[in-house]
Amino acid sequence: MKLIALDVGTKRIGVAKADSSVRVAVPYSAVEVDGTEFEKIGSLARAWDINCFVLGLPRNNQGEETKQSAYVRQFAKQLKHAIPEAKICFQDESLTSVEAEKRLGNRKKGYKKGDIDSEAAAIILQDFLEEHMGKDKTKPKAKTKAATASRNSVKGAKPHKHRFLTAAIVIILLLCAAGGGAYAFYEYNLQPVEPELDCNSNKCTEVTFTVSPGSGVSDVATNLKNAGLIRNALVFQVFYRLNYNGEILQTGDFDLNKSMTPSDIIATLIDGNDQVFRLTLLPGATVSDFKDIMLGLGYEEAKIDEALGKAYTGEFDWIFEGKPAEAGLEGYLYGETYEFYASDPVETVIERMLTEFANVVEQNGLKEKFVAQGLNLYQGISLASVVQKEANNATDYARVAQVFYNRMREDMNLGSDVTAKYAADLVDPNREVYTDNTAVLEIDSPYNTRKNKGLPYGPICNPGIEALIATATPDEEYTNYLFFLTGDDGLMYYSDTEEGHSKNIEEHCQSLCSVAL
Repeated sequence: MKLIALDVGTKRIGVAKADSSVRVAVPYSAVEVDGTEFEKIGSLARAWDINCFVLGLPRNNQGEETKQSAYVRQFAKQLKHAIPEAKICFQDESLTSVEAEKRLGNRKKGYKKGDIDSEAAAIILQDFLEEHMGKDKTKPKAKTKAATASRNSVKGAKPHKHRFLTAAIVIILLLCAAGGGAYAFYEYNLQPVEPELDCNSNKCTEVTFTVSPGSGVSDVATNLKNAGLIRNALVFQVFYRLNYNGEILQTGDFDLNKSMTPSDIIATLIDGNDQVFRLTLLPGATVSDFKDIMLGLGYEEAKIDEALGKAYTGEFDWIFEGKPAEAGLEGYLYGETYEFYASDPVETVIERMLTEFANVVEQNGLKEKFVAQGLNLYQGISLASVVQKEANNATDYARVAQVFYNRMREDMNLGSDVTAKYAADLVDPNREVYTDNTAVLEIDSPYNTRKNKGLPYGPICNPGIEALIATATPDEEYTNYLFFLTGDDGLMYYSDTEEGHSKNIEEHCQSLCSVAL
């Protein structure tokens, strides 16, 4: 069984995931509470093929539920509305954010608030796994980089006192068995198999060592011994548990040699195999999000900007139909999970995303379907990007798209708040100038459909396949509706008059409609 854990907050929601067969929780990232959180969580659940959610339920020192507990329970109801097939469990928790920050402080030089939330979600999920599914030895775990880059990995079990006690007992037994020679035995087995080999001056024979998904630390130690890379498997395990028990061992192939100490080997396995990396860009992400991910992967900012500014012509010409020459790649970096070699330039990453996007457009006949709606391909992508940000699920994507077509037919502004937010994000992401919603909605920008009729100047995000298809084939049963909103319960409400829309705001949108843009 696969599970997603959520550490629900009023500003951010920490996300972690796990497979019950592995029983190791993996922090993923944090989702901002901005009105699209259920859409993003739903996208993650679909991408990972998971419908089981574990929500942290806060309790005070007396074990009683708190005001935040009520907030989490209300969130669970909204999540169930947004994802009807969701199976939701609660895990009692207290001060997990404090513990998460402590852990991050111990193993990272720097971290963001979102890292604390995702680490807290991992703690919640790990507790749930251990309470409800039993404890197990060290198992594989996935390690994340930035918002969405990840690798498969193996991690030592959560550092409980009894693990250290086990290691201590082993040492004591060794001492009892060998007397004063036990320490010398331990130190001897922490030396390289061939200590006289100097790989700086000689060409060492590299051994390709594989850490398979599902391997425990004991498995790794045994396989290292069998490969002739360490002297003693038990000493390796003891050394790991005493010194690296909170660290993650990556899975994959590694080039090791017999001049390496167990410490060198563990460091290599922790750092991971940088030959291949995984990159995930979710539907609704922006070019700015893509840039942040690439920076987190170690790419140079100048190289990223240069690649984003290039004209990708030739085989991609047709997907840029209608796009102004000066417009960027917003809307075209298709949200999906990809794998690349670490040596790949940014251009290769972008071209792969463009290829995936072209396949989606071609296979679903989107160009022809947009034309049937009176839009060229670029206009269709632009509208789909707004639909992506406004709606919560595939059903509402098609309804929202139809409402926008209705408004254009009636010569009304699209009136989309998310286009104004995008416009403000471009020029004032920290809201130093546009300090409140009124100012944001009045921003003078060709992207702001609150002030300008017609479509925004271009896409405001990279729409996913569901939003693209829904925009190309809107729900014709909603041809009479001109207004919509997402209520505090996560459901969408539609009306055919402004009066009806105002009533929907009053009855269903007291909190969400006042969230800062």
